[in-house]
Amino acid sequence: MDYSLETTRKKEDLLRAVRSLQVKSENTLQKASPLLSYHQGLGMVKECHIHQLTEKTKTICHDLEDIKNLLCFRQNELVQRIPNPDGKLYGGVNGIHCSLDGIVYVTSENGPWVHLLNRSGQSFQSLQCVEWNRGKEYFLPEDVTVTRSGLVAVTDMVNGAVCIFNPNSKFSKGKWMKIGTFDSPSGIGVDSQGRILVADYAQGKVHLFAIDHAFKVASTHTISGLQGPRYITQVPEGGFAVSEECRDVKLFSASHKLVSSISNKHGHQFGNPAGVCADIEGNLIVADEQQRKVFLFPPSGSPVCLVSEGLKRPTGVACSVFGQLLVADTGENCIKVFRYRVKPSSIPESPRMGSENPTLTPREKPS
Repeated sequence: MDYSLETTRKKEDLLRAVRSLQVKSENTLQKASPLLSYHQGLGMVKECHIHQLTEKTKTICHDLEDIKNLLCFRQNELVQRIPNPDGKLYGGVNGIHCSLDGIVYVTSENGPWVHLLNRSGQSFQSLQCVEWNRGKEYFLPEDVTVTRSGLVAVTDMVNGAVCIFNPNSKFSKGKWMKIGTFDSPSGIGVDSQGRILVADYAQGKVHLFAIDHAFKVASTHTISGLQGPRYITQVPEGGFAVSEECRDVKLFSASHKLVSSISNKHGHQFGNPAGVCADIEGNLIVADEQQRKVFLFPPSGSPVCLVSEGLKRPTGVACSVFGQLLVADTGENCIKVFRYRVKPSSIPESPRMGSENPTLTPREKPS
C-alpha cells in the first residue's frame, strides 16, 4: 500500500471530483424534478440541449465506470507459481478449471492425466485417462470442466470424444465414460442449466447437451458459423462465451443467439484469443496467446489489462471466488496465480467431489 503524500493528494483530488459530480447532480435533480412534474413545457430547454446532456452523461458515466474498475482491479500481482504436476514428462499445462470451492483441475499437453490441486497448489489426486473397452488405451485430455453434479469431464481431440469420469463404476478406481463423438472437440464447459458446452474446432461449431444419470446424451443443440472455436465458458447472464483462434471472442445468450463480440462491444483487437472464463461479478477474462497478456472485459467500462508481462504462452485461464486469477502458461509449463481483485466477493457454496472422489490411481507411464 502506497501511503506517500503524493498518493494521498491524488486520492483527495479523485474523491473531490466524484463528490462534486454527486452534489451538482443532486442539486440539479432537486430543482428540476418539481418543475418538470408540475409545469407545462420545458422552458427554454431545447432538444439540442437534451441531446448534448445525454451524450455528456454517457461519457461521464463511462469514465466513472473506468475509475471504479481501475480502483477494484490489480495488474501483474503474481502471488504464486505452481509447477506442472506432470513435471517435464509431458508437454506444458494446457486446460484448467477452478471450482467454486477452490479445487483446481489441470490437464497437460500429451499427458494422460487430470490433476486435482488444493488451494495451496498441491496435487492431492490424479485421474489417469485410460479406457478399458479394448484393452488398456490411454487418451489425452485437451480441456477440463466439472459438471453440476461434481463429475470431471474432458475433451479428447485426438479421438474426437468427450469423456466423463464415473467414480461409482464397478471398477474400484472409477471409469471414464465416453458420452459423445465429435470431429475435433477442444474447449469444454457447463452452462447455467447444467448442460455441457463443447467447442468443435474444425467444424466451427458449439455443441450443447445434457447428460442423464445413465450417462446418456439428451437435449442436444448445435450452433454453427464459428471459425476455429477453442475455449468456452459460461457467463453469469446465462449464456456463454467462446474464443475463436486468431480472431475474436463471441458472446451468446441463454437462448443460443449471438449477442455480440468483444471486438464490437469493447473495440478491442485480439492477437490470438485462447482461454476464457467469467467471474461471479460478470467480468469476462481472456488470455491472448499472441500478445502474451490477459485482459478483463467488464459489463460496463473499458477493458482492463490484468497481466501485461511475465507470460510466455498463456492458454487456459480460470478465476476463483477468492479474488485470484489462474493462468496456464504452457510456454513455461506452470500455473501462474495472480491477485486481480482488491476485495474478494462472498464465497458461495459448491458441490464438492465428496463421496464421489475417485480413488487415487498410482502414477505410471503409458506403455
